[in-house]
Amino acid sequence: MRGGRRAMAVWLGQLLAIMLAGAIDLTAATPASAQGFTYNQPPVRPKTPRPAENNGQMFVQATEVNYDYNNSRVSAVGNVQMFYNGTNVEADRIVYDQKTKRLQAEGNVRMTDADGRITYANQIDLSDDYRDGFVDSLRVDTADQTRIAASRADRTDGNYNVFQNGVYTACAPCKDNPKKPPLWQVKGARIIHNQTEKMLYFENAQLEFFGVPLAYLPYFSTPDPTVKRKTGFLMPFYTTNTTFGSGFETPFYWALAPDYDLTLSPRYTTKQGLLMQGEFRQRLMDGAYQIRAYGIDQMSQSTFAGQPGDRAFRGGVESKGQFALNDKWVWGWDAVALSDKAFFVDYRLSQYKDAWGSFLTQTTEGVSQLYLTGVGNRSYFDARTIYYLGFAAADIQAQIPVVHPVIDYSNVLDRSILGGEFSYKTNLTSISRQNAAFDPVTTIANTSGLCLSASADPLARMPASCLLRGVPGTYSRLTAEAQWRRSFTDPYGQIWTPFASLRADAIDASISNQPGVSNFLPVGDTQTVRVMPTVGLEYRYPFINVQPWGTTTIEPIAQVIVRPNETYAGKLPNEDAQSMIFDASNLFSVDKFSGYDRAEGGGRANVGIQATTQFDRGGAINVLFGQSYQLFGMNSFAVRDLTNTGVDSGLTTPRSDYVGRVSYSPNSTYKFTTRVRLDQATLDVNRFEAEASANFNRWSVSMIYGNYAAQPDLGFLTRRQGILGTASIKLASNWVVSGGARWDLEASKIDQYIVGAGYVDDCFVLALNYVTAYAYSNYAAAPTLSHSVMLQIGLRTLGMGAVQQTLTGAASGALGQ
Repeated sequence: MRGGRRAMAVWLGQLLAIMLAGAIDLTAATPASAQGFTYNQPPVRPKTPRPAENNGQMFVQATEVNYDYNNSRVSAVGNVQMFYNGTNVEADRIVYDQKTKRLQAEGNVRMTDADGRITYANQIDLSDDYRDGFVDSLRVDTADQTRIAASRADRTDGNYNVFQNGVYTACAPCKDNPKKPPLWQVKGARIIHNQTEKMLYFENAQLEFFGVPLAYLPYFSTPDPTVKRKTGFLMPFYTTNTTFGSGFETPFYWALAPDYDLTLSPRYTTKQGLLMQGEFRQRLMDGAYQIRAYGIDQMSQSTFAGQPGDRAFRGGVESKGQFALNDKWVWGWDAVALSDKAFFVDYRLSQYKDAWGSFLTQTTEGVSQLYLTGVGNRSYFDARTIYYLGFAAADIQAQIPVVHPVIDYSNVLDRSILGGEFSYKTNLTSISRQNAAFDPVTTIANTSGLCLSASADPLARMPASCLLRGVPGTYSRLTAEAQWRRSFTDPYGQIWTPFASLRADAIDASISNQPGVSNFLPVGDTQTVRVMPTVGLEYRYPFINVQPWGTTTIEPIAQVIVRPNETYAGKLPNEDAQSMIFDASNLFSVDKFSGYDRAEGGGRANVGIQATTQFDRGGAINVLFGQSYQLFGMNSFAVRDLTNTGVDSGLTTPRSDYVGRVSYSPNSTYKFTTRVRLDQATLDVNRFEAEASANFNRWSVSMIYGNYAAQPDLGFLTRRQGILGTASIKLASNWVVSGGARWDLEASKIDQYIVGAGYVDDCFVLALNYVTAYAYSNYAAAPTLSHSVMLQIGLRTLGMGAVQQTLTGAASGALGQ
């Protein structure tokens, strides 16, 4: 155990040394004595209003003031307060020598400058313009809660402050024991502040935790707290990976001008050579943009034999920008161009923080887009063109669509039409795809190549053996929809809401005649117009019961919708309406499809009952239960399209499955929600979810259980069942232990989990996480389960460092931020 602690201390010291080796962005300069911080406050003196302006004159208040006319000295003794040139000095005794123009303060000295910086000392000797002098037993507190102390500080030329035996920290003193060393502090034999350069230089520095030395640096420098941008070296970076070995990176930041800068980040790798990185940023009057470029001439491209990275030169360019046209309109872009799709993954350039705050996963795609967005009081406009670049091994670029463009506009009129609300919306979507994207949903289809068989009998899809997720060719659709609704309340309290809408779709499709596509859709050119008029009536009759313990509202709800059949049902591409989950949340939706490519048709009635109880002592319970009925015409959800959207949803029969929801919140601490879908004929559970959460002062826990019946037409051949749980416990005021796990009940195993512990306060962050997650490794056909350990350490004003070690699965590495 002792050996483990010693190894951890050595390793932690190495990490902290890496963190402190570069130019680190301090927010202030502020130490105590050579032995550490003590917080003996001077006696409280009566406050005198500070003169707003003294016109170069000195204002002094004290118990006793003496004038020595022979020596031209003024002495103030007892609770002295002096205001001069924007600085307030308090002390037991102050002497001002008019001949030498020196100011001396002794005993419990407290000096506050115009910037709010407070200096405590036993003795101060300064020139009257504060350009030269010295301070004994100094401590300085700044407005941003950083502190510096020293046994002595000398000031020369109005520019250099030299702190002898200086100590710096960004931690607040212990409330119970102010003499106790802070959580961390940096000691230096000398700390030099060059006010012209706005730099702090530390000589013979050591980092201490709770007064115990942990890391030593003979020298390091950093911009002073007033500097937001300063040319110099940034935090060093170290990483390891099986493909490029060890990588060492020290970024250099170049503040070229107040509005633009450049960061160069050369990374030397032991196996592949020098990886160059550069980022240029500029802020303009109406926005900002940045460009980042990468490049490497690989020394051993054979490492990537048979993979996308098997080439000599690899690199890429990223850019993003956003600009405001006015207070309602913005436009911008994101752009990614790479030599190969694996470049970011292989060189660990696409890491991002996940929900747990750790660098544990990688982005799966690059997005290039150009967009224009406008927001009005009751309107919204968004237009963008998008190109997706897939990074994952399973991604086939020719099967990923190019969006050119997608445009959305919606508006709600600010005046009534026929006494009701009138709104309209439009959508233009135009995409193209080189190759068809098939999804075999049965074992036979996956092994027999049925999806790609041009001569296969279309009846072989009954039940569906394959899905066509993406249509090859070009597909464009323009949709416009106008809606109106108005609510009436009759004398009996019944609420009647008539509504009407008219939707029109203009569709132009040019579908490539690739193998298997004709089994799903007609190939070639297709131009058509689809119109869907809708009228309906919604009825609600709330019954309210008031009791001493609370109020209960029971509300029957009925909705009748009249419209024609969906035209071209299942015979047109479906790109944006492939998701279909029927539950209580969309029971009363007029159109239950998730996108525009499908339009629900036929007469339908949605009925249900809702009950809500509000308890006078807090808390509420809500229950909703209902069913949907196909009244006449064709049932759109029973029609198989190229993705089988709606099939196995519970809406395919004239009487839908029953759906229900129960939500209960007894107070702000607990919350329970269940959702269920029951088979309309057998009452078997087709879909069930239960969520529970509790939040206390020191701990919180949440859990969700899911149970889903097989949906063979969508590729889910067996029942799925699992539990996802998370928990967090605050062991002390700053210590937190958290964790989460997913338990696959069908396979009887925990397939993903995370456990972690962390310390967080205003000046220090320490987090250790152990995580399992599925990831692609070396572009294999199937994902592997990786195990990672992540350690993060952060010192406020000095920076944060992190080390990640992947134990199995993906490559290992260490990160710095």
